[in-house]
Order: sequence, then C-alpha cells, then structure tokens
Amino acid sequence: MSEEFQENSIEDLNKILEEITTMVNDYGEGVNIDDGVNNITNVVDHYKNLHEKGEIKTITKFVNKSNNPDPIYAHVGDSGFDIRASLNKPVVLSSLERKLIPTGLSFELSTNTELQIRPRSGMALKHGITVLNTPGTVDEGYRGDVGVIVVNLSSEKYTINDGDRIAQGVIMNVVNQKTSHLVNSVNGDLSSSSRGSDGFGSTGKK
Repeated sequence: MSEEFQENSIEDLNKILEEITTMVNDYGEGVNIDDGVNNITNVVDHYKNLHEKGEIKTITKFVNKSNNPDPIYAHVGDSGFDIRASLNKPVVLSSLERKLIPTGLSFELSTNTELQIRPRSGMALKHGITVLNTPGTVDEGYRGDVGVIVVNLSSEKYTINDGDRIAQGVIMNVVNQKTSHLVNSVNGDLSSSSRGSDGFGSTGKK
C-alpha cells in the first residue's frame, strides 16, 4: 500500500468523522441532515469501490531467515502461499511418525488476523504426508519461527529436504479477545434453538 494511498485513506476517514460530528451538532439545532448523510454515503461507496478493486489489502510482514525463496501467492486468487522446510540436513519420517519442521519464517500479522498452516493436497494424496494439527494456528502476537508438525500417514518412509514445500499458509480474519467477550452464564441459561443439543451425526447420513 503506497504512502499516498494511506494518506488519502486517513483523509477520507477524517472526513467521515467530521461529517458525523457536524450531523450531531446540526441535528440538535433542528437542521436537515440529509446532505450530511449523502456525503458520508459517498465516502463509504468510495471505500467499497476500492475494496472491490482489491486496492485495500491486509499488510502481513515477515522475516525469512531460511535459504529458501520468500513466500508468495503463486496465482491471482490463491488463498494460500507455500511454506518450505528450512533444514540443515534431511529429515526422514517413518510410517506414522511426526516431527516439528522449522521454516525459518516469522510473521507480524495485522490486527484481528491469524496465519493458518494447512496441508498441501498433493502431498496428502500422493504420499500421505499432512499437517497433524491442521489447521495449525499462528496467533497475531507470535513473532517466533513458524514450525510445522508434519506426520507420515503412509506405510513407507518419507524424506523431507531443505526447501521442500511442506505446507501452505492462509491469512484469516478472526474474532479474538479484542472483539469477543466470554461471558459465563452463571445460571446456566442459554437461549433455545431449533437444533438444541443435537450433535454427532444427529442429522443422519443422507
């Protein structure tokens, strides 16, 4: 995101604040607020247009201490980016064995986002190699090396070499402590719903 774009965004947000303040003050004096509403609508529409064009982006900073290429989105519209193993020597996984594989990557995530570590479909299908705690969660405040817990679900040994693509990372929006409040219903009162406590296949197989 360019500095010019950031400055324009801040300027537009300040305009929204000014319009709201003016509306509140004028409304108290009995002045028609239709013009103010229209102005705010115009600014909001402006932001919608920018979002639709993909010009508003979440900024995710990273540090790459490995000898591997930086993570990138390979194609337009891709949800995830490849994550590679950062190893001094190959790691051999026996059948049903799991190991923590370092990546040399650390991230600074934007507010209210998480980095999910997911398996690569090709490795899962061809070799039975997957991420054990899928999806692994990298929290917003974590700044350390991202490790991937890889497990071999096949009947044969599998070797992971330095630079091998072992997982994919997906940046996701989350509802976390900043926006969520956990409230203990002391009396055990929860609102009723049509489903109630039905679970574990209660809807049937077909």
